[in-house]
Amino acid sequence: MGNSTHYTTVILAGYIDIGNIKYLFFTILILLFFAIIFANQLLIAVICKDRSLHEPMYVLLCSLSINELYGSIGLFPSLLSNMLLSKTPEISLTFCHVQIFVLYTYASAEFCNLAVMSYDRYIAICYPLEYHRIMSPTMTVTLLALGWSISFIKFSITLSVNVQLKLCANVLDKVWCDNYMLVKSACSDTTANNISGIIGTTVTIVAPLALISFSYTQILKICVMSTRETTQKAITTCAPHLISLLNFSIGCVFEIIQSRFDQLNMPPVLRVILSVYFLICPPLVNPIMYGMRLSKIKTALKKMIYPSVWNHIKPVSL
Repeated sequence: MGNSTHYTTVILAGYIDIGNIKYLFFTILILLFFAIIFANQLLIAVICKDRSLHEPMYVLLCSLSINELYGSIGLFPSLLSNMLLSKTPEISLTFCHVQIFVLYTYASAEFCNLAVMSYDRYIAICYPLEYHRIMSPTMTVTLLALGWSISFIKFSITLSVNVQLKLCANVLDKVWCDNYMLVKSACSDTTANNISGIIGTTVTIVAPLALISFSYTQILKICVMSTRETTQKAITTCAPHLISLLNFSIGCVFEIIQSRFDQLNMPPVLRVILSVYFLICPPLVNPIMYGMRLSKIKTALKKMIYPSVWNHIKPVSL
């Protein structure tokens, strides 16, 4: 069973000794953090303030930005503080459990949110005349609440099981607390953790992936049978969501590969970048991309920034 020492702290060994360059990395990270906070808060403010954006598509986008703020706050403060400490920062086991809960619920809620967004696009493209009846405010809120509730309930169970573990080692080769590595470090029986993991994977990954696959299969069928103009409109409508989905999915694949497989030949800096990609890139790219590509958001942003100018614009009578 190995050493059954009762560890109360965890060492994050993913931080490498890079000398004074760490101050450059610290500066880059804090700029990224502020950019993520600003971009997502601005998008939320625009959607909440402009009544023309109180539609399912934009409500879902608002939920996506709220989740990205939640995940970023769970990562960046500890990442920034640990970077200025020793090359092997030590944190409490309690904080490690909390960070696992926050970052994993972020990832799960992000995937669930993207699944609901794909369903919304499916209804809008395949059933345009019934869109507002099917995607009613009640349905939109119900789907969002379901995705968030499933994520929080699942990882509350994971947290309750994890706190029972007795660790053989307390060194994790990451810059944030990883559930997989924490369970691997346990001396005690991990059967409950494994069962919880299998069930959680099915609920939080397989089910959303099935909904996404179904939605885009139906959209593809419509595109094949429709005119070129209709197909182009569908592609334009779905492009931001597909980019968000691919960006987040690729980041998760990077994380799984570098965590689950022994990457002895991978440079330490690259390993760190791959491990935080899905926690940094989507929260930064999504609000900027949606803000640039969706004309209604650009118009609402201009109205919010330049209200006096906008109020003097008179509609042209035709």
